[in-house]
Amino acid sequence: MDCPEQVDVLVAGAGPAGSATAALLAGAGYSVVAVDRAEFPREKACAEYLSPEAVRILDRLGVVAALEQEGAAALEGMKVTGARGATAHGRFAATRYRPYRPTGLSVSRRVLDLALVRNARAAGASVLERTSLAELLLERGSVVGALVRDGSGRRHPIRARLTVGADGLRSAVARLIGRRTHGNPRRMAFVAHLAGVADMSSSAELHFGPTSYIGLNRIEHDLVNVALVVPSRRASAARGRPAEFFFECLAEFPGVADRLKPGRVVRSIMATGPFAVRSRRVVTASSLLVGDAADFYDPVTGDGIYSALRGAELVAESMIPALAEPGPVDPQALRLYQRLRRQAFAGKWLMERVTRYLMYFPRLFDRTVSRLGRYDDMAHTAIGVAGGFVPVRELFKPAFIYRMVF
Repeated sequence: MDCPEQVDVLVAGAGPAGSATAALLAGAGYSVVAVDRAEFPREKACAEYLSPEAVRILDRLGVVAALEQEGAAALEGMKVTGARGATAHGRFAATRYRPYRPTGLSVSRRVLDLALVRNARAAGASVLERTSLAELLLERGSVVGALVRDGSGRRHPIRARLTVGADGLRSAVARLIGRRTHGNPRRMAFVAHLAGVADMSSSAELHFGPTSYIGLNRIEHDLVNVALVVPSRRASAARGRPAEFFFECLAEFPGVADRLKPGRVVRSIMATGPFAVRSRRVVTASSLLVGDAADFYDPVTGDGIYSALRGAELVAESMIPALAEPGPVDPQALRLYQRLRRQAFAGKWLMERVTRYLMYFPRLFDRTVSRLGRYDDMAHTAIGVAGGFVPVRELFKPAFIYRMVF
């Protein structure tokens, strides 16, 4: 392993948040090394859903053409079906706010992550696969890099002016710099790839049951991502039998179960969660968190990949000027990053929390979906807010609230 001893930036994790961060900072002329325990391409449990805003960032990185060549599917929006049968259909292009482009994309993480790793390398970053973070290097209370472990078990110190934790839901960096908290309700996801799913349109789908929900979206050609999300306490029944558990739960979704056949599973069912995880500290001296390492959204509002990519943009916006100055990163730049995150994601945090708590009250949730379905412009607005290109204030305008209530 060609492991440098000193760099400007060390990134732990080479998923969307880590690879995008590495590409943007390396493209600005800084020495960057990213490490990841995986070997790419790799499979990943994920909804594999990208809003037009996520596509905007991917286009900035220069990878959209490669994704489309690999069969990435265009997404027009989202169809939602409540537990009591109410429906709504929001389309990106129909909002009052013009999205970056009229459709999002859906693409497997195997394809997406490899494209982003290659892009980071092309930008000048060094990406070390099968390499994990063992511990942080500390001096006088500041993070000055990390000790990493390669595939053969050997340890290498890498000193860095800035250390970025982009290592996902179970972030080692997040655990080392501060406490992780789990909110409620706690849920787990089981994700499958199925072929031959009937009646799939160019929109993704969300179907809600009494306590669970399931999402579907075409990721390429005849392949569909199917993500089942259940309460964590119920997920224990899947131990040792994830496929059987997965299809047993489908019985709660009459409009979906007859479209999904066990014999059409083309990738082993993968699990992830629990969700609703947040890091108490997103920045510390010379270190920060981005993507799922900072906070892991319940996928009910979709597009965690957008949040990872947007977070990488915010790292670049705040850190590129700071790294131009010699020595440790200015604490003011780290505080700026934290402030930019709050401004960028406050609306998404609110919408995600309101939506997942509404699920405790199926009658009220179904009424909400029914209202969105009655007024198409409201459904389009909601999908735009979830996708990050419509301001959350649109949901709190008097006219919107009046139609939701009356």
